[in-house]
Amino acid sequence: MKKSKKSEEDINNSITSNIYETDSSMFTRDQWSTKVDFLLACIGFSVGFGNVWRFPYLCHKHGGGAFLIPYFICVAVAGIPLFFLEVSLGQLLREGAYGVWNICPIFKGIGIASLVVVFILDIYYNVILAWVLRYLFASFTPYLPWSDCSFPEATKKCGDSVTPSEEYWTESVLHLSNGINDIGIIRWDLVLCLLLAWIIVFACICKGIRSSGKVMYVTATAPYLLLITLMVRGLMLDGAIDGVRYYLTPSWEKIWNTEVMLNK
Repeated sequence: MKKSKKSEEDINNSITSNIYETDSSMFTRDQWSTKVDFLLACIGFSVGFGNVWRFPYLCHKHGGGAFLIPYFICVAVAGIPLFFLEVSLGQLLREGAYGVWNICPIFKGIGIASLVVVFILDIYYNVILAWVLRYLFASFTPYLPWSDCSFPEATKKCGDSVTPSEEYWTESVLHLSNGINDIGIIRWDLVLCLLLAWIIVFACICKGIRSSGKVMYVTATAPYLLLITLMVRGLMLDGAIDGVRYYLTPSWEKIWNTEVMLNK
């Protein structure tokens, strides 16, 4: 009797094990080809538009070098721990941003919130990418159209109270309306640029990490090349040393402003 009971348990355990192995093989997740792919993916997700234009702007706005103090505090207290939490849980459980929180169902809301944030950021960043493509195509001319006030949409204010580049941005690219009650017209050039941006995104992720991992070799290194190019160009301009000195001279009184912590 004991023998049959034991053999029955062994059979059940064997069946359960086979089912688990079958399910695991059916839902095997893709893996990074090399460690370099994973490293570049982490760098690519960390370095974006914010590092190129947002961070220097905030640093200038909130006291120059003094802004780096609360910035590094936030990175050490929140940024790095959250990064390691996300990466370690994902590697341990081999699940996505939502499924990883099955380890503790009470925290499933974190997975849902992260998906919502990524969805919103995708829409927001692709609009910026559409603007970038619009400027890229407009630059394929003998002279840059925003270098003077000769473009068709320029108003009488151009060159007097408004710079040509600002006028080109508001009038030629965005076609800003008079207010919220005037929705304006559809900008088909921006629509096509936005469509192209989404096509590029689809092409990069259509095969999962097998395709996105290779794309990261370009997207993760390009921002650094761009920043180095801008730095070299900026240092060649008149008054560059004064600008660097102003940038690095801390305004300590601005550290205590609560707006510093609210700006992300």
